Amino acid sequence: MRSVLKEIKLSSVLLLLLGSAILAFGLYNIHSVSNVTEGGILGLTLLLEYWLGISPSVSGFVLTVLCYFWGWKLLGRLFLVYSFISSIGFSVFYGIFEQFDPLFPDIATKPLLAAVVGAIFVGVSVGLCGSSRVELRTGDDALAMSLERVLPLDIQWIYLISDLVVLLISLTYIPVSKIIYSLLTVILSGQIIGVMQKIPFRKKE
Repeated sequence: MRSVLKEIKLSSVLLLLLGSAILAFGLYNIHSVSNVTEGGILGLTLLLEYWLGISPSVSGFVLTVLCYFWGWKLLGRLFLVYSFISSIGFSVFYGIFEQFDPLFPDIATKPLLAAVVGAIFVGVSVGLCGSSRVELRTGDDALAMSLERVLPLDIQWIYLISDLVVLLISLTYIPVSKIIYSLLTVILSGQIIGVMQKIPFRKKE
């Protein structure tokens, strides 16, 4: 464990916390207000908040840890340490943000804007973490990589199926029109993540 702790870099931790703060801000101020949801774990946290009143600061941490626990042998100890820091950061920041009223209450009347802006927050936050060269992966990734080992499916299809399943379940509280915008934000955020991860925020060592 000591050898793993020695590999942790302060610059990477700071980028993880920055990404977690951006993600929590966008999820609280955009997605939870507009009902334009995300797929995967992010979408599931909003679903649990609507039906059970469980804050994403709690459900996001629990669901992510469960995914990490399932895939830790595949992903390694350093991954788990960074991911734990990121998960704690998200929960803390979301808990702070929800102490205040949402900054953009009218965005619920502008679903297209919510889809685009929400995708930017998710894409930039997750892409920022990946571009730090920490090789951070989310709980969705841990789950998908584990399922890839036991299912005859390529990982991109596992991602797509998991997103579509969450969006389908979200029809229990979100109108079909909003789900269409949710699909748009899922596609856009994925593209933004890809672009962000090509930007070197740190010099190669």
